[in-house]
Amino acid sequence: MKANLVAEGGSLETDGLGTLLVTESSIVNDNRNPGLSRDEIEARLMELLGMKKVIWFDGVYGEDITDAHIDSLVRFVAPGVVLLDVPGPGAPDDVWARSSAQARDVLDEAIDANGEPFEVIELPQPDFSLIRGEGDDFLASYVNFYVANGAVFVPEFGDKAADREAQNILAEQFPDREIVPVAIDTIASGGGGIHCATHDLPGTPED
Repeated sequence: MKANLVAEGGSLETDGLGTLLVTESSIVNDNRNPGLSRDEIEARLMELLGMKKVIWFDGVYGEDITDAHIDSLVRFVAPGVVLLDVPGPGAPDDVWARSSAQARDVLDEAIDANGEPFEVIELPQPDFSLIRGEGDDFLASYVNFYVANGAVFVPEFGDKAADREAQNILAEQFPDREIVPVAIDTIASGGGGIHCATHDLPGTPED
């Protein structure tokens, strides 16, 4: 089937059981899907991906190249359990902080495709005054991690306390995987992260 939507991998987050998380800003956008309403896009997503329920977040239009992909805001760690990117110490009350707060409001009221509420675990950003990177486009979200076979690769930004907290939170959620911190300043300075720069490859089903 040829997809009749434009989106990127970071636009879509699923629990693998029929629940899809997306930001409106990244997909209900004339720069990708001109003329399509949210309802039309939702119907296509459900058909293309076999989803039972789509949960929408506002996101942020026009402030970065992705229009605020979901993979830097909310990620599943298990069915019904999500990590939420939240502002770190001293963060301003800007569009990103408000996007995080709006996402929390949505998650507090939402139920997944199986009718279950979400457990929301906050994953705080680092203190921007303590990180190595800089620039308006720098993406300092630990939520942009990547789950591989036997390991979870998580960004490391130079705020030692925040880096350690993020690693500990992920270790609690993925006890059977090694937590591997990766310094990603070069990628992050362009607005990207580990998950942004990787892509899953399907494995061979076991007999």
